[in-house]
Amino acid sequence: MANTVLVTGADGFIGSHLTEALVKKGEKVKAFCYYNSFGTWGWLDTLPPEIKNEIEVFMGDIRDPNGVRTAMEGQDIVYHLAALIAIPFSYHSPDSYVDTNIKGTLNVLNAARQTQPKRLLVTSTSEVYGTAQYVPIDEKHPYQGQSPYSATKIGADRLAESFYRSFGLPVTIVRPFNTYGPRQSARAVIPTIITQLLSGSAEIKLGSLTPTRDFNYVKDTANGFITIAGCDAAIGQELNIATGREISIGELAQELIRQINPAARIICDETRLRPEKSEVNRLLGSAEKLRALTGWAPRYTFEEGLAETIAWIRGNMQAYKTDIYNL
Repeated sequence: MANTVLVTGADGFIGSHLTEALVKKGEKVKAFCYYNSFGTWGWLDTLPPEIKNEIEVFMGDIRDPNGVRTAMEGQDIVYHLAALIAIPFSYHSPDSYVDTNIKGTLNVLNAARQTQPKRLLVTSTSEVYGTAQYVPIDEKHPYQGQSPYSATKIGADRLAESFYRSFGLPVTIVRPFNTYGPRQSARAVIPTIITQLLSGSAEIKLGSLTPTRDFNYVKDTANGFITIAGCDAAIGQELNIATGREISIGELAQELIRQINPAARIICDETRLRPEKSEVNRLLGSAEKLRALTGWAPRYTFEEGLAETIAWIRGNMQAYKTDIYNL
């Protein structure tokens, strides 16, 4: 029997892929999308009709407890992904991150006490760890708020833990490392590089080239969420979704240059540099805990994921502004 499932942030990058995967799995999906007067459903608008027609769209605002509670009524599983995620924007608008990421998560947790879903997955981020103090980073690694964004995600995670421990809510904190793939905005590094290259620019503007990241292909991330939701032993746990492979931003850029435009060169754009103490210099994750509980493993290699991402962006360049720095 199919579950009734709610995905908050379904109109976003990871949320749209998760929504699509859940429909293909046969679940009865309700998509919580950010209300706007244009009537747009974000990336859900780009899904094929046979997928989109199976989705119940609920327009709301995660900051509004009434709408959140209404959307969550009758749902077996809640995947909470709605968040503000851009780190540079969090430097000058931290209040909005507190309202969305902390208070929004509190709204979901309070609603869950009333609506009693069987499972509640709260989305975290590898940014809560800050620069690696040891590698690979497991779930016991200390937290370090190196940006207002990461600080609000730490706060949201700890709220989720408290509701599990205080009220017995069936919460799991899901912590993806850097996710990439089709539909990602140009505020993220991989689309930033690809779109600049595909626009024909000979100069690729980037910030620091030395930080390393552990990149998850988005379909693997979505599969990780679904796998966790099907594992009762994951209740009360914090689980990394990671590949265990790291690559520096400079190496990544050189590989994309090689594939798309070998004549291009990298220049440092100082506006893209994070403040020195805010830059997360190394992320390399361990998914051993997730693997032990569920058997999850990536299905895509980094090379396969990059190829699919390049192909998708090549066919959707109209969705990107390549002449500005996208926050």
